[in-house]
Amino acid sequence: MIELETELEGKRIYFGDARRLAKQFGLSLCGSWEYDGAFFDATLHREGGETIYLRMPFHVLEGMLDRNDAFIEFRKPFVIKHVVHLGLDKDENSLLAATGFNQFQAPLDKDGYIREKNKWEEIGEDVSNQFANEIAIRNKSIS
Repeated sequence: MIELETELEGKRIYFGDARRLAKQFGLSLCGSWEYDGAFFDATLHREGGETIYLRMPFHVLEGMLDRNDAFIEFRKPFVIKHVVHLGLDKDENSLLAATGFNQFQAPLDKDGYIREKNKWEEIGEDVSNQFANEIAIRNKSIS
């Protein structure tokens, strides 16, 4: 995992506005969210079973995350690499995986070693800072 030094940490915005803005940046809401916080994710690179993600965590200050009017605050973004197993499992879940009932496998390494750290750090910081700048512009237009 590479923690990023950006302008995003501490930025506040309504969840509905953040979600619309995230879509413009190729970010999506991570599937494992809670009512008090979640992540926006972007796939930076995918090759074989390895995927490098930009992850922008946030927590809810007011409201609940399933509502557009939830007020959120971003935390420190980071880059992470997940490595998944591409073959069939050889255990009791194999039939489920082969038949499509078990479509999600746990990653072999959810925090894999990242080659070219400087490259991914620079890309992650650039996207995060652009995103933070758009939040600042939107917040100025509201005031």
